[in-house]
Amino acid sequence: MTPSDTAEPATAPDVPALLDRAVGALGGSPRQGQREMAAEVARAIEDGRHLLVQAGTGTGKSLGYLVPAVRHAVTEGERVVVSTATLALQRQVITRDLPLVADAVAPALPRPPQVALLKGWHNYLCRHKITGGYPTDDATLFDLPPDPGPGEGAAAEQHPASARGGDAGSDRLADHVRRLHAWAEETDTGDRDDLVPGVPDRAWRQVSVTSLECLGQRCPVFDECFAEQARGTAREADVVVTNHAMLGIAASGNQHVLPEHDVLVVDEAHELADRITSAATVDLAAGTVEHAARLARRHGGRTTDDLDAAAQGLAQVLASVPAERYPQGLPESLHTAVSAVRDAARGLLAELRPESGAEPDAGIRMAQSAVQQLFDVAERMAAEDTSDDVLWCSRPPADAPWGDGVGRLHAAPLAVAGLISSQLLAERTGILTSATLTLGGSFDPLARSLGLAASTGTEDDAWRGIDVGSPFDYRSQGICYVAKHLPAPGREPTTDAQLDEIAGLIEAAGGRTLGLFSSRRAATAAAEAMRERLDVPVLCQGDDQLPSLVAEFARDPATCLFGTLSLWQGVDVPGDACRLVLIDRVPFPRPDDPVKAARARAVEQAGGNGFMQVAATHAALLLAQGAGRLIRSQDDRGVVAILDPRLVTARYGSFLTRSLPDFWRTTDQHLVRGALRRLDT
Repeated sequence: MTPSDTAEPATAPDVPALLDRAVGALGGSPRQGQREMAAEVARAIEDGRHLLVQAGTGTGKSLGYLVPAVRHAVTEGERVVVSTATLALQRQVITRDLPLVADAVAPALPRPPQVALLKGWHNYLCRHKITGGYPTDDATLFDLPPDPGPGEGAAAEQHPASARGGDAGSDRLADHVRRLHAWAEETDTGDRDDLVPGVPDRAWRQVSVTSLECLGQRCPVFDECFAEQARGTAREADVVVTNHAMLGIAASGNQHVLPEHDVLVVDEAHELADRITSAATVDLAAGTVEHAARLARRHGGRTTDDLDAAAQGLAQVLASVPAERYPQGLPESLHTAVSAVRDAARGLLAELRPESGAEPDAGIRMAQSAVQQLFDVAERMAAEDTSDDVLWCSRPPADAPWGDGVGRLHAAPLAVAGLISSQLLAERTGILTSATLTLGGSFDPLARSLGLAASTGTEDDAWRGIDVGSPFDYRSQGICYVAKHLPAPGREPTTDAQLDEIAGLIEAAGGRTLGLFSSRRAATAAAEAMRERLDVPVLCQGDDQLPSLVAEFARDPATCLFGTLSLWQGVDVPGDACRLVLIDRVPFPRPDDPVKAARARAVEQAGGNGFMQVAATHAALLLAQGAGRLIRSQDDRGVVAILDPRLVTARYGSFLTRSLPDFWRTTDQHLVRGALRRLDT
């Protein structure tokens, strides 16, 4: 049921009046860009035409789309789904921005708006599993070694709760699980993000299930299911807040993960294509096969001789093949091994299927889920036509604490533009917004990645793009300095000339530096060198959990923080702590990135420029995001220093610079150091 089933269309104050209410409730003042954005969003929803809105930092874009979205949902009875790129931004919207808007505009609307939060199934605690309804996957649960500490895995970055886990390196997994059992008696939502401090991923897996493992309406505690309650609330809400990972699931063909909706608002839309790619990427390793077989034996009571043999065969082949991309499909040896996995999984699925009329118990459901996923992946990789996928083999480093050390097969979609346009934007209005939507001065590169045709500048276009600007005066607040005198970057992570340049700039700035590097090796090398040369604290990604490092960086103005991709986007440190943003090189994708390389090749085969459409577009987006870390408020002043002369010497440099904020630009080393010294004093 949609809101239109229960609400009659009604008139309401216009968007500017409602926006004034919301801004007033926030204690803010009107912003021209925000007012323009809200008006354009309302117009796009009314016309049913997609809208791309570039709204610079400080515009207040959340209110710019939430006010017209709430107004439309309540007065027209058409549900709006709002998607954010990260769980942190999702939490900000659902706990602060949206409740504020809803409370502020409710008196002027026919009825109060209903809002809801929706996440993936595994983000909710499972009551049935907590009470022992599911068999444990590990008989030695309470004897497992401690979880890895800071810097030893990606889980902390993938989910904030992992980063809040506290003493994950000293507490045993059993302690976290006992705490989760106690929390299950207290929580009203079962939402992992409501547990503070959080727990490691391994502990959370002991109390959650995937959608495939869920028993659904056959569950004895279905009426108390947290995940189902969240979905029920979303089906009745006017505005539903979710995240790009959920959009990825929907784009992959599972439309039912989202409630019916007529308007889709995508915040941080520059990340959407990559998030959809990640959601649609699968992998296969011998350990994956063995895990599915173990579940089938333990919980399904089935023999798994065929699957065991297929796992051994796959391991043998993966140990002998090089780590590379397979543009023509899997080589014969791998195809044979993967086909054996597919066939064995198909046979095991038939055996796990319950007899007619019988209901599978939780253990059987777990086994079915694992084997079904295994079959789907193997069938995709061994298909006769894999031209829509990028296939490759990877091998973990010798000292990696994860994996089986043999190798792993991957399959990623060659393109996701069609999935986005057909599964997410078709038959509804899309509002896509970010601080960085124009690349090279045009909306077309981002629009193309979203499956939207290039703009003709006429009303016949299915979309239009607008830039509502920023309240910041970039030309007077910031300098963009390109170190033209340095040699172009090579294979080495850092050069002596580059380190000399970094040291001189940091010394002039008195610390206060955020260093954005293209690789972990470069960040570590630069941090170690600066610790030896300079008398300022230098933090490096990996020294501690990222939120702790950013907090320490913001607390002490003399401190420097060096890191990689996680710091290029989302770090918000206004004020004196960040006067200098260092970028070591143009962040082109790695030459061995299989997905980017395959996409560039596909563009070239179609007659386009693969370098510009893939590599340069990727670099422009990251550069814009990285440079955007400098000016976060109207009082901020500073320098973005790019230590790559190609920005002003290469033919593609103008495309990249047009993607940056409109800083005052220079290549004069002495001028920049003088400016930094004046700021420091």
